[in-house]
Amino acid sequence: MMAEPVNIQRTLDSFSEPWSPRIVAQFNDYDVRVAKFHGAYLWHSHQDTDELFIVAAGRLVIHLREDGVERCVTLHRGDTYVVPRGIEHKPVSDEESHIIMVEPTGTLTVGDTHEEIPDHVDATTGHHIG
Repeated sequence: MMAEPVNIQRTLDSFSEPWSPRIVAQFNDYDVRVAKFHGAYLWHSHQDTDELFIVAAGRLVIHLREDGVERCVTLHRGDTYVVPRGIEHKPVSDEESHIIMVEPTGTLTVGDTHEEIPDHVDATTGHHIG
């Protein structure tokens, strides 16, 4: 448990790498992570957990594939969306966007199933700050 409040903007200002989340809080068995998204991530899915996205700045398009059908959900600053467990998804941002995510501690950012991991993607369970 963290002894002091964590400033999300200061945390975001402390790193520049896109797709490399920082853990700003933990509660019960969940992480609250912040990340910078820019460009395209990779298609992946989490078989055992939903994934919550909150857009703090910028714009995020989440491409979804379910039963062979593709669709997109567009999120703007202040929007939130939950990708249900098992749904293949690919986040894309055409500008640097600041994203808050909530998922179970230890959840790998590239999911349980994924396409080949490109060099610009940090396959991690999140980086602790401080």
